[in-house]
Amino acid sequence: MMCGSFYIAKDRESRLQGDDCHFICEEMQTIGVADGVGGWSKHGVDAGVYARELINNSLLATLTQPLSQVDPMKVLDEASVKTRAAGSSTACIVTLHKDNMLHAVNMGDSGFMVIRQGAAVYKSPIQQHSFNHPYQLGNSANCDKPRQAQVITLAVEAGDVIIAGTDGLFDNLSESQILETAATGIAQGLHPEDVAWQVAERAYQISMDKKAVTPFTQSSKMAGKHYIGGKQDDITVVVSCILHT
Repeated sequence: MMCGSFYIAKDRESRLQGDDCHFICEEMQTIGVADGVGGWSKHGVDAGVYARELINNSLLATLTQPLSQVDPMKVLDEASVKTRAAGSSTACIVTLHKDNMLHAVNMGDSGFMVIRQGAAVYKSPIQQHSFNHPYQLGNSANCDKPRQAQVITLAVEAGDVIIAGTDGLFDNLSESQILETAATGIAQGLHPEDVAWQVAERAYQISMDKKAVTPFTQSSKMAGKHYIGGKQDDITVVVSCILHT
């Protein structure tokens, strides 16, 4: 996989790091994203600290795995055990094996989608206990365990493009909007980092639109809420192109 990423923190002036974090390890054909749960700020906890520690531990765990045979569940489990910071986070880890199979674990409302020949062929479902209450890893008694994460396996082909991200992406852009934006950059032969920038920038523009109709808007209505406009949030986008299988 050839990968690139782009990150836009919600509070860029005061909290440049925000609550999201991610890693790319092309050597091990593995990527990961995490989103610290912002509700912890009410308790004086910087939610981004947990997410950053979790991602750092995920990268370290990835590097101990066999080449092209990374087990994302083992990575998530080991990283979770070693992450001792206060707070909690969603997480998604995706890896490519040499048998043409993509393996992933997804906890909460981060996730990924797969684009093939201009069409979206897969989108990971979200895990949530209730509206806007995603499954999350953490050290408090109310947090979920790594083994509750969704385990995903699917075949991929050369030319496929994986778009991974946090809820700042998927709450603001629909699958069709992500596909449209990414497909334009892919068709232009842009590097994955440039495609990630285009997708993140569009998500950011919509997040600032007070009249936008978004996936989050639609989900809120289904839950009996009345949220209007884009959802201002940290936005992480990781784009990975399958070069050969």
